[in-house]
Amino acid sequence: MSNYREIIEQLKIYWSFELFKLGDSPFTTKTLISLIVSLFLLFYLTSKIKKLMVKRVFPRYNMDIGVSQSIATISSYLLIIIGLFVIFQTTGIDLSAVGLLIGALGIGIGFGLQSVTNNFISGIIILFERPVKVGDRIEIDDLAGNIITISARTTTVITNDNIAVIVPNSDLVNSRVINWSHLNRNVRLNFPVGVSYKENPEIIKKLLIEVADSNPGVLKEPKPDVLFDSFGDSSLDFKLRVWTADYSDTPMVLKSQLYYAIFKKFKEHNIEIPFPQRDLHLKSGFEKNEKA
Repeated sequence: MSNYREIIEQLKIYWSFELFKLGDSPFTTKTLISLIVSLFLLFYLTSKIKKLMVKRVFPRYNMDIGVSQSIATISSYLLIIIGLFVIFQTTGIDLSAVGLLIGALGIGIGFGLQSVTNNFISGIIILFERPVKVGDRIEIDDLAGNIITISARTTTVITNDNIAVIVPNSDLVNSRVINWSHLNRNVRLNFPVGVSYKENPEIIKKLLIEVADSNPGVLKEPKPDVLFDSFGDSSLDFKLRVWTADYSDTPMVLKSQLYYAIFKKFKEHNIEIPFPQRDLHLKSGFEKNEKA
């Protein structure tokens, strides 16, 4: 029995052992363990609440996935900030000392972690202003893909080849970004088509409109249109303009489908698709130079 009491007393000593002082408050083993457990529970529960809001709560109100992700992320940040204050208060940590520590860290951040801070602030700007959001189709530099996540520091973009590209948030704020689905997913695509000079432009327009109307991926409203673009070197050049929502992420697929159908339609109506031609002119003095 005495050994048991000695073990209990020893554990109490270790539990209350002072590691160092933080301001006027002692930082004990109890404080350290409580802080670790509390922080783990805070971040774990916050992530669970965020997933619950996105997957269970917001879908009931038919909210856009990008909007729900933004609201859930901002809410999780607020919960973490409030939770940190509560944890510091309940564990007895002197907040004035923590303020000094944060100030010192701020100086270090200013000198050594400028890019991290820049990306974090850019992430906050993206979540509040929403120039881009989860689910958007974007182009930035030579990258094109769909946004699947926006975190505090980076944004993940998935290309059509199923490759995940991690983009710093500052690039989305400071660079020129093309957002194909900012308002909605309806986009207009232009496909060039060339035919021989002997063809009737009115017939070409009629055939191209028929091809567009027969494709289920082309919207009926706004209607497809054909522009007589130019008199080319060896062809009459047209542009088939169509609107689509299904192929805003994969315009090359729609282009391929329409070109297959156009080629078949032109074959059926004996429409000639020309190839580039060049005329070769020989100078009259060429033969004399040969004999010399």
